Amino acid sequence: MIYTVTFNPSLDYIVRVENFRAGQINRTYYENILPGGKGINVSIVLKNLGHDSTALGFMAGFTGREISARLKEFGVASDFIEVKEGMSRINLKMKSDEETEINGQGPNITDADIEALYARLDSLKAGDLLVISGSVPNTLPGDMYERIMSRLEGRGIDIVVDAEKDLLVNVLKYHPFLIKPNNHELGAIYGVELKKQDEVIPYAKKLQEEGARNVLISMAGEGAVFISENGEVLKSAAPKGKVVNSVGAGDSMVAGFLTGYMEHDGDCEKAFKMGLCTGSASAFSPDLATRPEVEALLKTI
Repeated sequence: MIYTVTFNPSLDYIVRVENFRAGQINRTYYENILPGGKGINVSIVLKNLGHDSTALGFMAGFTGREISARLKEFGVASDFIEVKEGMSRINLKMKSDEETEINGQGPNITDADIEALYARLDSLKAGDLLVISGSVPNTLPGDMYERIMSRLEGRGIDIVVDAEKDLLVNVLKYHPFLIKPNNHELGAIYGVELKKQDEVIPYAKKLQEEGARNVLISMAGEGAVFISENGEVLKSAAPKGKVVNSVGAGDSMVAGFLTGYMEHDGDCEKAFKMGLCTGSASAFSPDLATRPEVEALLKTI
């Protein structure tokens, strides 16, 4: 079974406005409301590709209930901890001449809520797969990733981590199955600027030296690089297409990689291509990638 963790899920209110002007009344010509958060995106894309998962995390109030309801509409099961104080956040994503985002705060998560999440995670079994991704809200300990991975260490659970800087670096000692920084995040870890595929390879290998098993580097229009735990290096240019919305593309790449890995008995090359095309399919669409969109792109690379 696959589980995803989103510590601070949201309702994403997506609007389009022509020639937005601050201080004036602006009217939308497009709007949509979607459940948001990196782990949630992974769960939705996995379902779009034909694989079930359970979304874990924290929810609160009427917005939290709406997140669960909308996930159900996508066919995604959730088992959130219901927090008593506050409400799950609403994130405004406005697209006009420029893209503007206003993100909410989220609920007040208590020690008892954290313990309840631990209890959910304690039920995972050997052979399960856990995806932990995204930022940690200020109502949680900054070392939540480490606490979870330490708790699950040695239980035969493969863990995927998609996070930035210290959140990622500090868990490498627990040997995550897969990590997926982009080239900018990888460069920020080592204080360098990485623009080309060959430039990221030595730094991705450093992450392996520190404990990561498999490293997948997304590079937007430059494609992606993958280094397997047996040292195999794979590189590919990105499929061609017009970028419509980059939100969720990295999460889609994770879902696509896992799908390819599961469907092809651990074939890393096929998993890599599936991940690349799934990330691109989401970028080329206003919504998250679907199976037909991914398969159409697979034929082009």
